[in-house]
Amino acid sequence: MQKAEVEKPKVDSVITPSTSTEPKFSALSISSIRAKRELLESNKSLVKETVHLPTEDFTETEMLLQWSKYAQRLSDKGHKIMESLLLISDPKLEGTTIIHELPNDGSKIDFETEKYELLGYLRGKLHNHDIMIEVIVNEQVENKFAFTALDKYNRLNEINPNLELLKKTFDLDI
Repeated sequence: MQKAEVEKPKVDSVITPSTSTEPKFSALSISSIRAKRELLESNKSLVKETVHLPTEDFTETEMLLQWSKYAQRLSDKGHKIMESLLLISDPKLEGTTIIHELPNDGSKIDFETEKYELLGYLRGKLHNHDIMIEVIVNEQVENKFAFTALDKYNRLNEINPNLELLKKTFDLDI
């Protein structure tokens, strides 16, 4: 009998071309992992969305109003230290930069920890994302404390000169 030759079907290996333009990396070497990471980072830098944030004009009065409202919110939450740092002095506005003066470096450090929450609040309420806060330490600020009755009277008389009229009218002593 003749052996019938069985013909095996030829299977051509099908190579599918890669549609991706990214190079292939082996996962077994450190250099290939580093190269893959660098490729991902370079791809991230290429795709940047341009987001247009609002930059409406605002006045110093509007800024001070929102500053005070934020201080009140902190007070309601029980954050008395940050509230007092906000109310130590009125901030000044120069363009879109808010300049806040604090009496010492310790106060500045405490303020800096909470500054970004305040900045986010102000940017949202004033509709301007160009706002920056600059903190200046002025150790020359001196609080004069009135200890005696005469010191207290003189201080109150500076605040309200009508106090002298009241004293004379009713013939009051200090």
